[in-house]
Amino acid sequence: MMQENEIRERIEQVKKKIEEAAKKSGRNAEDITLIAVTKTVEVPAILQALQCGIKAVGENRVQELCRKHQQIEHDVDWHLIGHLQTNKIKQVLPFANLIHSVDSLHLLDALEKEALTQNRDVKILLQVNVSGEESKFGISPNQAMNFAECVAGKQKIQLCGLMTVPPPVAQPYENKPYFAKLKQLAFQIEQEHYQHVNMDILSMGMSGDYTAAIEEGATMVRVGTSIFGARIYAANQQ
Repeated sequence: MMQENEIRERIEQVKKKIEEAAKKSGRNAEDITLIAVTKTVEVPAILQALQCGIKAVGENRVQELCRKHQQIEHDVDWHLIGHLQTNKIKQVLPFANLIHSVDSLHLLDALEKEALTQNRDVKILLQVNVSGEESKFGISPNQAMNFAECVAGKQKIQLCGLMTVPPPVAQPYENKPYFAKLKQLAFQIEQEHYQHVNMDILSMGMSGDYTAAIEEGATMVRVGTSIFGARIYAANQQ
C-alpha cells in the first residue's frame, strides 16, 4: 500500500495541475471539485487521502460504496460514478450525494419511484456518450434534451448537469472536442429552463485528461490512478 506522504504528494500534484488548468481557462481552482476515485482502493488508503484534504470520493460499484461508507466514519461527499442497475437503486440512495451515471429514461423512472418510496430528493447527472463508442454507457447527445424534459415532470429528481467518459487517448488535448461538445450541450439544455433541471455541473476528465477537461469547462474531475497509483484488481473484480 502506498505511504501517506506519497498519497499527499500525488494529491498536491493533482491540485497544482488543476490550478494551472483553471488559470489557463480564466477560472478559479476553487470552482472545480476533485473527486478521488476509489475503485479497487481499500479503506486505509482512502482514509489517508481524506487526511490529506480529499472531501469527495467516487465509487464505481454500489456494493463498494455501501461497504466503504459503513467503514469510514469521516464526513465524506460520496459520489456514484459507475453504471447503476435498477436493482441497486434502493441500496445507493441513502449514501450517494450525487449519481453521475444516469443514462436512460428507464433508470430515471426507477430512481423517481424509489425516491418517492424513501421520501428522498435525489441529485443526478445525465451520462452522455459524446464519442458514440458502442462500448460506453450513456445516452446519445440528440436524446439529452428529451431526457431533461422528462426530468421536469419528476417530483424527487434534480438534474444537476452532465457527465461523460471519452475515449482513452495518448495526449489529453485529443479529448478536447468531446469536452467542448458536452459543454455546448449543457448550454443548450440550460436555455430551455426546465423545472428541476440546471447545468451547474460538468463531470468530465479523469487521470489521463482532466487538465484538458478543465480548460473546456469541467466543474468536476474524477481522478483515481493519479492519486492512488495503478489499480490492482482482485480476481472477482476483473
